[in-house]
Amino acid sequence: MHVFVTGASGWIGSAVVPELIGAGHQVTGLARSDASAAALTAAGAEVLRGTLDDLDCLRSAAGASDGVIHLAFKHDIAFSGGFQDAADADRRAVEAFGEALADSDRPFVIASGTLGLAPGRVATERDGLGPASATAHRSGGAQIRMATAQTTLSLASRSVHSSVVRLPPTVHGDGDHGFMAALVGIARDKGVSRYIGDGSNRWPAVHRLDAAHLFRLALEKAPAGSVLHAVADEGVPIRDIAEVIGRHLDLPVGAISPEDAAEHFAWLAGYLAIDSPASSELTRELLGWHPTNPGLIEDLDKGHYFHGTPKTEAAKT
Repeated sequence: MHVFVTGASGWIGSAVVPELIGAGHQVTGLARSDASAAALTAAGAEVLRGTLDDLDCLRSAAGASDGVIHLAFKHDIAFSGGFQDAADADRRAVEAFGEALADSDRPFVIASGTLGLAPGRVATERDGLGPASATAHRSGGAQIRMATAQTTLSLASRSVHSSVVRLPPTVHGDGDHGFMAALVGIARDKGVSRYIGDGSNRWPAVHRLDAAHLFRLALEKAPAGSVLHAVADEGVPIRDIAEVIGRHLDLPVGAISPEDAAEHFAWLAGYLAIDSPASSELTRELLGWHPTNPGLIEDLDKGHYFHGTPKTEAAKT
């Protein structure tokens, strides 16, 4: 297939592109910078210069492809207080892809998330599909992304082979500048590795290479309207993460109250407090996906998160 990929040079996309090429697919990646374009060329992909706001460009690229994987999101804007604007841009891009792919039966795969899907219990692929999700565009905040995923799934009724891959809050691996790197940086800066309350709340996780493999399987054989979970670790207690960080940085490990968490963790506090485990049992049965790379704790123990000074990286397109 000739596959158009947004976010092709980002953390997930830079693993998805070689996964696709290694399976014999041709890839064109969207690039908004010279650095992104150079990375795509080096990976063996063709380059289309543009951004998520170039809707005519997105429609044209989708129309010329055999399938689309949409990974880009304006994380730089979202994390600087503009989540609504970033989510609106994402929704417009999905709608543009839907217009271009309608009545084609071609695959369209997007990335979404599991965090907060079913707080306090193990979320499954069947969660987040009710009427509230379909109308969440009006509620603002993170719910908009859930509604965008619902919009993607609804394209199956317009003869688009659409599917949604939900990613856990941490997609880990060597080179990660996301939540895990941020936690390491906070612990180093504060001189202590903290967790909120008793630290029993859980986060699911997946290695970046296992996530990339699932995106390829979704493109190649997911039934139209599928929801898939890229989850390897169903739920890792945050206290366990804090203990590994403390051990590697030779720092004390301790609890912090929910009331003091915002001062210590800043923007990360609200996410870190959520108990949000998730299952991928249905995904594994449907597509035969079986993660083979290290789990989160094992990956942290490899030590690569503790070299240098981590920073949070904005998603690339």
